[in-house]
Order: sequence, then C-alpha cells, then structure tokens
Amino acid sequence: MSRRTRIFLGIFVVYLAAVAVVLYRVTADLDPRYRESAEETLVDTAQLLATLLERNTFDGVIPTDDLERTLKHLAQRPVYAKIFGIEKTKVDLHVYVTDRNGFVLFDSRGADTGEYLAWRDVHLTLQGDYGARTTLEDPSDPRSAVMYVGAAIRERQAERAGERSAGGKAQADEIVGMVAVGKRVSDFNPFIQNAREKILLVGVISTVAFALLLLIATVWLVRPFGLMADLWRAVRREGGTPLAMGRRLAQALRAAFAETRDTLAGRSYSDEYVQTIAHELKSPLAAIRGAAELLREPMPEEARARFAGNIEDQVARSQALIERLLELSALERRGALTRVEPLSLAALARQAQDEVLPFALLRQVAIEATLDDGVQVVGDGFLLQRAIANLLRNAVEFSPAGSRVTLVVDDQRQNACLTVRDRGPGLPDYARDRIFDKFYSLPRPDTCKKGTGLGLAFVKEVAALHGGQIRLANHADGGALATLTLPRRVSKWSP
Repeated sequence: MSRRTRIFLGIFVVYLAAVAVVLYRVTADLDPRYRESAEETLVDTAQLLATLLERNTFDGVIPTDDLERTLKHLAQRPVYAKIFGIEKTKVDLHVYVTDRNGFVLFDSRGADTGEYLAWRDVHLTLQGDYGARTTLEDPSDPRSAVMYVGAAIRERQAERAGERSAGGKAQADEIVGMVAVGKRVSDFNPFIQNAREKILLVGVISTVAFALLLLIATVWLVRPFGLMADLWRAVRREGGTPLAMGRRLAQALRAAFAETRDTLAGRSYSDEYVQTIAHELKSPLAAIRGAAELLREPMPEEARARFAGNIEDQVARSQALIERLLELSALERRGALTRVEPLSLAALARQAQDEVLPFALLRQVAIEATLDDGVQVVGDGFLLQRAIANLLRNAVEFSPAGSRVTLVVDDQRQNACLTVRDRGPGLPDYARDRIFDKFYSLPRPDTCKKGTGLGLAFVKEVAALHGGQIRLANHADGGALATLTLPRRVSKWSP
C-alpha cells in the first residue's frame, strides 16, 4: 500500500468516525426533543379545555356533557394533513376529567369513569403544581407509552360585599378538578424516523464530499504529510526530551505548510528559478563564446593560452553554479531534517577545516582554530559540515594573502556558537540586507570576480533546518564575522 493510500485511508477513517459519533449523538437526541415539543403542545391543549370547562362550573360541579359531545364529533370529523411528507388522517387524544378528590367524571375512552385515580398528573395538578406523566398502556409493550399533561379547573369566587382577606385582596380561585390530555408517543415515531433519514443523508453526502476533497489533497499535497510522517518516525527513533521532540514536530509542521504553499505556487517558483539561472549563465556563456571566436583567428601563443584559460574558468564557474544550485534546491525541497544524531560541533569544524585547507594554502591564508570539544548539537552531520566549509571558503576568498582566518567553537548561553572571522575589507552597507539572497555575490578583493551567490544561501537554509541562525557583520577590529548559532542537546559532551 502506497504512502498516499495510507494517508488517504487514515484521514478518511478518522473523519468517518467523527461523523458517526456526531450523527449518533444527534439522532439519539431526536426522541427527547420531539417529546419536549409534543409536551408543550399538550400543555396548550389541556389549558384550553380547562378554560372551556370553567365557563359552566358552579358550586364545585363540573359539567362534562359539552366536552363529551365535542370529542365525539371530533372523532368523526374527517382530517387530512401532510406534515413534512407524513400523512395525518385522525385526531388521537385521550381526555379525562376528575373532581377535586381525584374521581373520574369523564373519560373519552370510557374506561375509568367513576374510578379514583392516584396518577402523578392528577395528584400534582389538584395540588396546584404542574402535573405530567408517561405511562405504558401495556406493561409488556414498551411502544405503548402515552404522555399525559394536566391542567387545573378553577371556580371563580364571587366577591361578596366587604369580604376581603387581611391583605386587602380578593380570595383566590378554588381548584375544583382537573382535566388531562394524553397522546401516544408512537405517534411521533414517523416524524422522528423522517428526521433521522434526512440527517443520515446529510452525513453520507458530507462524507462523500470530504472523500473527494481528501483524494485531491493527497494527490497534490502528499509530500508535506509524508515529510511529517518521516520526522515523527525519526523523533521516535532518536528520542530526546519532550521539549526537543515538540520543537522538531513544530518545525516539521511549519515545513509541511511551507511545502504545501510552494506546491500550490510551484509554477511561479520554478519560473523564477529558471529565469535566475538563465540570467546567471548568460555572462559565462557570452565569455566562452567570445573567447572561442577569437581562438579561430591567428594570434600569439601567449594570447591563445590566456583565452583558453578564460574558457576553462568560465566553464568551471558555470559548473560550480549548477552544482551549488542543485545542492540548494535539494535542501529547500527537504523542508525538515529526516535524520538527526548527536554531533560534536568541533569535530565537524575540523573536517571542514581540512577540506578548505588546500584552497587556503594556495591563497597563502592561514586558518587558526579554537575549538571546544565538549559542545554537542543534534542534527545532520553532512549538512552542517558543508555549511561550515562554505563559511570558511567564503572567508578565505575575501582574505588578503598573508592574513589569517579564525575559527572558534564555544558555548553561548543555551546555544552552540561557531564563528568565522576574516581580515578582509568587510561587508559594505549596501549588501547587509541582501548578503544571504540567492545569486547575490560581492566581487573578490584580488580578482574582482563574483562567486555563485549560493554559498551563504545554503548556510542559511542549513541553519534554519537545525533551528539556528546565521549572521554576517563587520568585526570591530576589521574584516567580516560570520556567526552560526545552533541549539545544543546538552551543555557539555565528552566523546
């Protein structure tokens, strides 16, 4: 199974599980929500019936004849309603009326007339409280539940002349009975089922849409996620403190989003690179062409050797430009370190010094090193060694013959610090803000030739990948001072 497929399936399964949990919670909550809505409607109906019964109530006697006739006509009345696709063809309500003692005066089903009811809704309503209950008509059938809501029937007390309570207010109305309205819970089931089907349909549509979007994302943006997966495996393999692991993961996240951005804007980025390469290669190619044309003409041997040497120099410059550019491009695509290990910064500096030393001897420049062997960093040894070599080579190129370049590795608070100082002309003011830009280079003091302009850009990328910084400034005593700062793994380390 490819990485793209694993990423797609992993994210899709997580999303599917999240959607399933949300849908389960929402659909499970439908039944109580519909019951609450129905209960509110039953309250209105019960209060309406209680008000109608109160009109003819006198001396504690509640006449129910009109209510009985009305409910019989209601049962025979043709009803048709289509509510969100659900057809309703009859009114299904259970109504009963009791006196003040709880004896049934009227029952729309004729089952409990004359009986004493000790139901919760009857007792609470006659006490002046809110009375409601849900009861199974058939104890063996959980689907036979019926909701009941009661409303008190009050008899208005006629104000007698001079009769007032001690507070100066008329006496309160007296509760002489109650009326209850019931409705089967199963009547709500079609509406609940309809709502569940619609919610599930929305869930399926959203899942399919997310799958398509995820498929597009994994096809176009798989590199950043693969980068993070590689780093996570490296973190687990290498270990380290939770802080260090968090820093690496944060760095991977930044790299992933940066690569996502570069992927989306890849064409313009590539166009910029092509234009820059073409511009940088125009000069050496023009010099090679001019020298080749001149070599066709008769000329002294000394001039011929000079033009041939010029061609060799320009070819070497073009080759160096292409190699550096490929090296930097590969580094930028990496985005984050996939393999890290504890390293002695002094050992890396010695390797870089040995690499640059032959070049320094040709230019008659000495390299003096002061290295603390106890300073340890975590990172990619090859990249760090190449970065230090670039700093040393750059310092040697700007140093006059007979001078020296100093290389120092030591501690600096919580960081490891490597400095390279030359005794050259220093950094001009106009170049301070552009010195680390790709293809920007200053002329060498002795030859007035420019380099590829990629060495310091490479060092900047390496420093960023390791969570460090690179600075280049003029030294107070002359020359330029390059400072590479990297996070330390431990304060001291003995190899």
